[in-house]
Amino acid sequence: MSKAHIGESIPRREDIRFITGKGRYTDDVTLPDQSYAVFLRSPVAHAKLIGLKTSSAIGMPGVRAVYTAADYEASGLGTLMCGWMIHSKDGSEMRTGVHPPLASGRLRYVGEPVAVVIADSKQMARDAAELIDIDYEDLPAVTDLTQADSPDAEQIHDDVPGNVAYDWELGNKDAAETAFADAAHTVSINLTNNRLAPVAMEPRALNAMYDQRDDRYTLYITSQNPHGLRMTLAAVIGLAPEHKLRVISEDVGGGFGSKAFNYSEEVICTWASRLLGRPIKWTADRSEAFLTDAHGRDQRVSAELALNADGRITGLKASITANMGAYLSTFGSLIPTYMCAPLLSGQYDIPAIYCEVKSVFTNSTPVDAYRGAGRPEAAYIIERLVDLAARKLGMDRAAFRRQNFITAFPHQTPVLSQYESGDYGAALDKALEIIEYDDFESRRLEAKSRGRLRGIGLATWIEAAGIGPSKKLGELGSGAGLWESAQVRVNPTGSVEVMTGSHSHGQGHETTFAQLVADRFGISIDDVEIVHGDTDKVQFGMGTFGSRSGPVGMSALAMGCDKIIEKGKRIAAYNMDVAADEVEFEDGEFFSPGSNTRMAFAEVALASYTAMSFPTDELEPGLKSDAFFDPPDFTFPAGCHICEVEIDPDTGVTDIVDFVAVDDFGTVINPMIVHGQMHGGIAQGIGQALLENVSYDEDGQLLSGSFMDYCMPRADDLPSFETEFSNTPTPNNPLGIKGCGEAGAIGSPCAVISAISDALDIDHIDMPATPMRVWSEIQGRSA
Repeated sequence: MSKAHIGESIPRREDIRFITGKGRYTDDVTLPDQSYAVFLRSPVAHAKLIGLKTSSAIGMPGVRAVYTAADYEASGLGTLMCGWMIHSKDGSEMRTGVHPPLASGRLRYVGEPVAVVIADSKQMARDAAELIDIDYEDLPAVTDLTQADSPDAEQIHDDVPGNVAYDWELGNKDAAETAFADAAHTVSINLTNNRLAPVAMEPRALNAMYDQRDDRYTLYITSQNPHGLRMTLAAVIGLAPEHKLRVISEDVGGGFGSKAFNYSEEVICTWASRLLGRPIKWTADRSEAFLTDAHGRDQRVSAELALNADGRITGLKASITANMGAYLSTFGSLIPTYMCAPLLSGQYDIPAIYCEVKSVFTNSTPVDAYRGAGRPEAAYIIERLVDLAARKLGMDRAAFRRQNFITAFPHQTPVLSQYESGDYGAALDKALEIIEYDDFESRRLEAKSRGRLRGIGLATWIEAAGIGPSKKLGELGSGAGLWESAQVRVNPTGSVEVMTGSHSHGQGHETTFAQLVADRFGISIDDVEIVHGDTDKVQFGMGTFGSRSGPVGMSALAMGCDKIIEKGKRIAAYNMDVAADEVEFEDGEFFSPGSNTRMAFAEVALASYTAMSFPTDELEPGLKSDAFFDPPDFTFPAGCHICEVEIDPDTGVTDIVDFVAVDDFGTVINPMIVHGQMHGGIAQGIGQALLENVSYDEDGQLLSGSFMDYCMPRADDLPSFETEFSNTPTPNNPLGIKGCGEAGAIGSPCAVISAISDALDIDHIDMPATPMRVWSEIQGRSA
C-alpha cells in the first residue's frame, strides 16, 4: 500500500540546493558578451528636468551606451501602467498620470530612474553614471500624506488635479449613519498604518538578452509572475509579440509582493539589449532596493464603531487616506480599496458598514502590495476599534469578541465579502487556552513586583485569499483574469512532470505540489518533478501572490491529476477487458471487481505510450493533461493571535514574552511548511508593530535607506511562537485549502499593539511602537 503524503510534514526538497549554495538565482546567470547596467537616479524628490549632459560618461572606458528618456521615447514604446481600474464616488475613472520608464520632463521621487549606463563591468558603469550631470529646477515636494490634496499643495501630475487618484466608497452610507444615530455607545479612533519596505533577502535583479537570429528576447528575472510580466512587456510596452519574449524566473529569494509588479529596469534593459546587441545584467544593491522597490501600507485612518446597549456592534465607518507614492504601481489602486474595505467586517456580524478611500500622490516611492496587501490594514482598523469598545464598556476583550462573532455560514457581509466557512469561537478558545489567558492577571502582578509593565493583546483576523474569481475581479476593475493552470505529464516509466503557472519564491512548492501529485497517483514523491517560472516551458499562468498557490494553483493541479486517472481507467479497462466505469483506482493501482487483473500506475503509463492495447482512433496515446481552475469565490482564512509583552518603563523597551497563533487554513498539505509560513508572517507583522518605518524628510529625502536606519526584526526580538490550527475546509475549491501565506502579517500587528496598549493602560499607541515612542507615552502619563 502506498504511503499517504497529504498532511505529512515532509522536509522541503528544495532546501538541499539552497543550503549548499546550489540555488539558481538571477544574478547567478552570466551570458556570453555580458554587459552591465547602472541607473542614474533622481537626487531630488520633485523638480523640473531641464536636461542631461552625458558626453563625459559616454567617453569613459568600457562604456557601451548611455540611454535617456529621449532615446526611449524615440522608440515609440509604451509607458508603465496600473493594472486595476478604480472608479471614484461620482463614477469617474481614476486619474493615473503618466509613468515613463525613464524620467521625462519631471523628477517625481528620489531614486526615480533618469538614465541608464551600460558598460563592460558594473564598476565601469557606476563610474560613468557619476559623470552625468542632471540639470533641474527644484519644485516643492509633496511629502505630507494628509496635506497632499490641499489647495496649496504642488501638483505632481499635470492631469491629476489636487493629487487625488480617486475618491472611492464601499458600503451603505445611509445604513451606517442610521446605525450611529441609534447607537447606545460609539467609539472612534485615528490610526496610522506605517509605510514598510519589503527588503526581500534577494534584491531585484535581471539579465536581458536579445537573440538577433531568432528575433527573440529572453529575460531572466526575479519575478513572482513571469507570464504576467511577459504579457505586460508585449501588450503594454510593445517590445515584441508574446511568442518572441521568454521570461525565466527560477529560484527567487523572497518577494512579499514586491516582485509581482512591473518596474522600469526590466523594460529599459530588455529594450536596450536589442539596441546594443549584448546581454544586459542589472542587480539592485540594497540602497537601490530601499529607494525603488514598491513600498507597502502607508495609510491614515479615521474610524468609528457603533454599539447597542447590549454591546452588540451595529455599524462601522472608516475614512482612509492612502499614499500611492509618485506613480500608480501595478496593483497600487487595488490595495486600499477592494483588498481592504471588503474585510472591514472582520470576524464580526456587523449589519452596516461604510468606507471611503481617497488615494493621493506624493513625491515618494510608489506604494503597492506588501505581504497581506490591504488585509492587515483592514484587520488593524476593526481590531483596534473592538479593543476600544470593550475597554469603554468595561468588558473582557475575549468575551466582547465572542458575543459579536459570526456563527452561521455562509455569511454575507455588507461590504461584498461572503465568508464561506469557519468556527471563530473555536480558534479563540484554543488560543486562550494555550496562552493561559485566565491566569494572566497573576503574571501581570508578578511582573509589577519586578518593576515591569505586562500586557496581553488579542486580535482576530480574516482575509480574502485564493485571489482568483476572474469574473468577479473583472467587475471590480481587474485588467486580467486570475485563474490558474497546471499541466501534468506522465512519462512512460510512471514518473511525473508538473508544469505549474504558480510561482515559488520561498513557499516550498517543489515539496507541497509533489506531495499532492504523489498522493493522488500513489507513487513516490521522488518520482515527481515540479517545473515553474519559465514561460517557454509552462503554459500561461498567473503566478503567486495573495495566498493563491494552494487554493487556486494546487486545485488546478488536482484537477489535472483527476484527468490523468480518468484516462488511466480507460486504458486499464482495455487491458482488463472490462468496462471503463468498472475500473477503480486506489493506492497507485487500477483494478476492477470484475477482473483479477490489477495494474500499477506505471504499468498503465507504459501502456498509454506503447498504445497496443487500445484503439488509438478512440483513445489518444500518451498520458498528459491540461487543467485550469477559476474559483467561484475567494477563500477566507481566519484565526486568533494573542501576544503577551513586558515593558521596561525606564527604557520603553518592549519584550514579547509569548505569542500564540491559532489559524484556520482549511486543508493543510504540509503542516511543517505552513507553520513556517505562519512564523515568517508573524515576524514581519511584529516588525511593523515595533520596529519598521519608512520615513522621508520634508524635502522628500529618504531617511531610512539602509539597515542602519530601517530596523528589521532580529532573532532576539522574537519569542518562540506557538502556532496551531483550527481548520474548517472551504467549499470554494476541490481541495478545501484556504491559504496561509499572509496570515501572520495580518493578525500579529493588531495583537502586539493591543498588548502594549494594555500594558500601558491606554486606548492606543501608533505603530511602530519603538522604545522612544513607548517611553514618551510613559513619561507623558506620569507627568
